[in-house]
Amino acid sequence: MDNKIVCFMPFSGNDAAEVSIQSLKRSGIVKKIYLVAPPGSAQKSRDRQVSFLEAEGFAATASLLIMAKKAGSGFVLVYTKPYPLDLGRFALQRMIRVCEDANAGMVYSDHFENKDGQLTAHPVIDYQEGSLRDDFDFGSLMLYRASAFRKACKSMDQDYKFAGLYDLRLKVYQKHLLIHIPEFLYTGTETDIRRSGEKQFDYVDPRNRVVQMEMEAACTDHLKKINGWLKPSFREIFFDASLFEYEASVIIPVKNRAKTIGDAIKSVLSQEAEFKYNLIVIDNHSTDGTTGVVSAFTASDQRVIHIIPERRDLGIGGCWNEGIFHEKCGKFAIQLDSDDLYIDKNVIARIVSEFYIQKCAMIIGSYKMVSFNLDDLPPGIIDHREWTPENGRNNALRINGLGAPRAFYTPVLRDITVPNVSYGEDYAVGLAISRQYQIGRIYEPLYLCRRWEGNTDAALDVVKVNAHNLYKDRLRTIEILARKKLNK
Repeated sequence: MDNKIVCFMPFSGNDAAEVSIQSLKRSGIVKKIYLVAPPGSAQKSRDRQVSFLEAEGFAATASLLIMAKKAGSGFVLVYTKPYPLDLGRFALQRMIRVCEDANAGMVYSDHFENKDGQLTAHPVIDYQEGSLRDDFDFGSLMLYRASAFRKACKSMDQDYKFAGLYDLRLKVYQKHLLIHIPEFLYTGTETDIRRSGEKQFDYVDPRNRVVQMEMEAACTDHLKKINGWLKPSFREIFFDASLFEYEASVIIPVKNRAKTIGDAIKSVLSQEAEFKYNLIVIDNHSTDGTTGVVSAFTASDQRVIHIIPERRDLGIGGCWNEGIFHEKCGKFAIQLDSDDLYIDKNVIARIVSEFYIQKCAMIIGSYKMVSFNLDDLPPGIIDHREWTPENGRNNALRINGLGAPRAFYTPVLRDITVPNVSYGEDYAVGLAISRQYQIGRIYEPLYLCRRWEGNTDAALDVVKVNAHNLYKDRLRTIEILARKKLNK
């Protein structure tokens, strides 16, 4: 096999490009370097090894089709950022060897990031069938087998402006392995220095709506090709199961939130409804005074049920199970986090009403991002309008969350049970429910999501982010396998 590499990278300026070009040349195995530039901005290169390609967007289908025509018979290297690239010694040789040994369609690796002159390690995670997120972190450098690259491009039957690269890797994976090399093979420049708690809402930012619609279309096409797509037909839901003393219960798992739990409880007790409801607080062995705050409410209001579990191995999901299996749990179980507030006095009544109107096993609302002092924060209202009744449960396999606040028909939730983890337990339940039942939506904000330094996902390091993403990818893998089985 020809071991020479043809490289494609976006062009944004001569200085950054020159650094990357020289690094690529030093490898000794890069045959040709193409700088992809917007129409009208291409230049003539004096270097015979470097040429410009004019294309509308680096991630566009049309651009990839042009690249496919230029690909050689060996390997295609795609560098996705217009910032300086510094390859490790023999990095490309290592990528080629792994690609050949594993007979992979594409390989990618861990890397270092240069953030304002500081070098930090950035490991990534293994790709699996459920790694359908369009923001899956491959890093900025991917080596494709040229034959796999061309065949995937040839099979593209949709013209995307933004989802071309996403569509490419989905199509490559339909025929080949995508292999993660757990070695730090290069250094790239990272300019997005926002905290993890800010980045996680990019996919629901209304400014990205057109992009997200394209990503959904590409993912839907992929699911259909692998027999993991579900038609919009749902099991009918009836609310005539065993009798419940309470129509609804708000469930709040809490640990060490003395600063916020009192406000959360007050927002529940202020709710107005024509039916009986209660509040079940599962206090997971707090040590900061939270227990005393909750106990003060139980002494003055019989609607508050204070549970301290016997077990000490419970995550948030395990605490939810303590609540939904409690004898006083209502017909509908409604979520509220211990540091958030309902937006007005009608939230519980609105949610319960929507269960009967939409005849769903699960209702998901919307929320508003605010500071600890309740000042508005960007991106503002998180309403997950990417959800549609026809394709929502399929698109749920592409995104990293379904929204909040969540509410459940208790018998269905008891049948599924909640995974005993403290991250992704809500997503796991949502996927499982969506396989059988329609999920209803409320697009007006129902609660205020307070962002502060105490939030568990406010500023996570890359290792923790990877662990969370790996778990959700595994949930998606399990769900895809279940849906394939169902489709048989």
